[in-house]
Amino acid sequence: MADKKDGFQSGAGLIRYFDEEEIEGPAMDPKLIIYIGIVLAIIVELAQFFWPV
Repeated sequence: MADKKDGFQSGAGLIRYFDEEEIEGPAMDPKLIIYIGIVLAIIVELAQFFWPV
């Protein structure tokens, strides 16, 4: 059997490198996303009620 050497490579896959956090889009509050989703769902349901297909 091959000898197992304990070294740096045993944990090399777990190392993550982060240069900087860059926000490339608009920063929005997560609650705002939930509220927008709820409002859109209400609009869709009302549209289905008033204009059935």
